[in-house]
Amino acid sequence: MSGIGTVAEAEQRATSALLAVLSVVRDLSIELLSPLGASRAQKATVETFIEINTPKTKVRPDGLIRVTSGSHSWSCYVEVKTGDHALTADQINNYWDLARNTGVDHVVTISNEIATQDGVHPTDGLKVRANSKVSVSHISWSAIVAAALRLKRHKGLPDPEQAWLLDELLRYLQHRASGALDFSDMGPYWVAIRDDARKGTLTKRTEGITDVARRWEQLLRFGALQLSAEIGADVDLTYPGGQDESKARTAVMIDSLATNGVLMGALRIPNTASDLFVEADLRARQLVAAADVAAPQDKGTRGRVSWLVNQLADAPGDVTIETYAKKARAGSSASLAETREDRNAPLDDQRRAPHRFRVVMRTEMGLGRNAGTSSRSFVTSVLDLMNTYYGSVLQAITPWQPPAPRILKTETSSDGRTEGGNETTPPWPILARE
Repeated sequence: MSGIGTVAEAEQRATSALLAVLSVVRDLSIELLSPLGASRAQKATVETFIEINTPKTKVRPDGLIRVTSGSHSWSCYVEVKTGDHALTADQINNYWDLARNTGVDHVVTISNEIATQDGVHPTDGLKVRANSKVSVSHISWSAIVAAALRLKRHKGLPDPEQAWLLDELLRYLQHRASGALDFSDMGPYWVAIRDDARKGTLTKRTEGITDVARRWEQLLRFGALQLSAEIGADVDLTYPGGQDESKARTAVMIDSLATNGVLMGALRIPNTASDLFVEADLRARQLVAAADVAAPQDKGTRGRVSWLVNQLADAPGDVTIETYAKKARAGSSASLAETREDRNAPLDDQRRAPHRFRVVMRTEMGLGRNAGTSSRSFVTSVLDLMNTYYGSVLQAITPWQPPAPRILKTETSSDGRTEGGNETTPPWPILARE
């Protein structure tokens, strides 16, 4: 690592390391490339090349990947950036033109930029359209590391050589000198936006508010990638209706930030009782993680509370349990510690049965712009809350399901008749033997 002297060298080494592993570790190439159109066949051949020279043009992609399975072949040009170097539309458009002229199917960009949504490129100004013959996709270094960690921790590789190569790739990419960095910076406008939100002077036109709103969404996606690597399952961001487009989500976030000083989002994790809701209140300088959990409808009032409390044995006592009766406009709450002592503690004055619960964890917000500095950063505090909440609260809650309907038991008399009924017949007469 100490031999990396220039940005160009860092990008070349990162490209070489990644493409070399993709050509050997088939599970990783399937994970990264099959969503883009490459074959999923385990025995497909993956060929990789770096520093591609193309005739009659000065355009020089960092790499080329070709995946062949039988008569089907898929290929892509690769453009790589490391550190804080951003992709540019002009360069990507040049690669797109080159791919069209040379019969290459795809252009894949790799950098530390994190797309706010699958299938959406983080670079504005690309010529590619939805119906274009050549597609352009982006993969962040964070997504590559998360995919490799999922393979290592949860699936495993039976081939010792492949396992060693995957470990070496991870060791390289996780070293600071590689340039494949984590999301760690809320940007140059963070401190001013943070302080204006505290004072209540933010407006939608405040310089930098759009940048902070976009970085917040990137932070959530990075947190989803980290959690995905830990649990071995895909974690996605989820949005309310009408916010499918990135511009619409950014507009909603800017409005919330300017009006209330609040950033918010939600993660969808497979087989959990609820989405994981995350909120950053810049005025109160507080972070909140929460989940909405349906109460079991086959239990009494205290039984419903016990059902939840018994599942939160490892959760800290300062977690808040909020209860909401059916059709109630407001809820009632108590700490988990209080609820462990008294099951009536979170109930309203009328002690109505909860129809749903909200389980809430609050923590102090980090103020720093960058992770790794002497003061606790905003990024670190958000990631820590998400991981702590999922590990101690959400993963422990099994969603309630209504019991299966029961067969009604009836008594049969000695003459073959049910009580009050006619002669017994087989339940499926068409299947009865003559």
